This record gives sequence, C-alpha cells and structure tokens, in this order.
Amino acid sequence: MAIIKSIQEKYMKEALTQAKKAYSLGEVPIGCVIVHEGKIIGRGYNRRNTDKSTLAHAEITAIRKASKYTGDWRLEECTIYITLEPCQMCAGAIIQARIPEVVMGCMNPKAGCGGSVLNILENPEFNHQASVTRGILEEECSNLLKLFFTELRKRNKLEKEGRKSLSGFELPSPK
Repeated sequence: MAIIKSIQEKYMKEALTQAKKAYSLGEVPIGCVIVHEGKIIGRGYNRRNTDKSTLAHAEITAIRKASKYTGDWRLEECTIYITLEPCQMCAGAIIQARIPEVVMGCMNPKAGCGGSVLNILENPEFNHQASVTRGILEEECSNLLKLFFTELRKRNKLEKEGRKSLSGFELPSPK
C-alpha cells in the first residue's frame, strides 16, 4: 500500500507542476496528468481564460493528448491524476474515455462531480465507472488553490478601489 501511495504522490506532483503553469498564467491552478504503464502520456492545465474556451480544462486537454498518443479515444488502461475534483464536464469525459482509475488531490464541495455535489465517476447507472482515490497530496493541492483565490480577491479589491478613485477624478478642461 505504501508503494502505491508513493506512486500516486509522484504523479500528483506532476499534476501540481501542471497546475502551477495555470497559476503563472493567472488561471485557476488545476493540473492533470494521465499515466499508462508508468509513463505520462497526457498533460493538461486550466486555460479557460487564456484560450477563451469553456472546454480548456486540465482534464480535457490531458485526455485529448493521451488519446492522440495512444491513437484511440478509449484510455482503458490509464490512470488520471487531477489536483482538484473534476466538474461535471470533465467527470463525464473521464467516463466517456473509459479511464478506469481516477486519483484526486482535493475535493470541490461547490462544483465537484467525483463525490462532492454529484458522483458521476462511480455512478452504477452508467455503462462504465472509475475507481476513485481521494486526498493524494490534498494539502498541497488545496493550498495552491487557496493562495490563488486569496491573491485574486486582493487584485479585485485593488482594481475596484482604483476604479472608484478614477471615477472621482476630474480631467482639466481643454483650452
């Protein structure tokens, strides 16, 4: 069991590296890797604002790259490592891709569909379910998100204060 946990932590660190790429772009820091036979075959990080696309989630990007690598949409012998519990779109894509194993960092109580709000990943009503492991490097994954949102709130507050001070500023009239 300790060997499995150390392998899970190794790949979750790789997913965190992807999340930090999103963070550096000012995106919500979510990262993902897909592993097949001990090799990372797909990587992704959140780029929704950068790409101006609702589909630019870490998991969708990683699934696309892994499918291209394998030459198949079915990723039946893969494990996906995600720093944050997936949303409904990404959980659905994981099930559609037939990924049998999902490893998550931290949960998303407001929008997660891997056990928080819904559990699409383990729903027996679907023709495919995934085995889910939760809480791998949870503190590191959670702290990165908390840092991002703390900084975002500060930036938003400063921008709002800047707009208020500018709105009270009168330009000199032209001569």
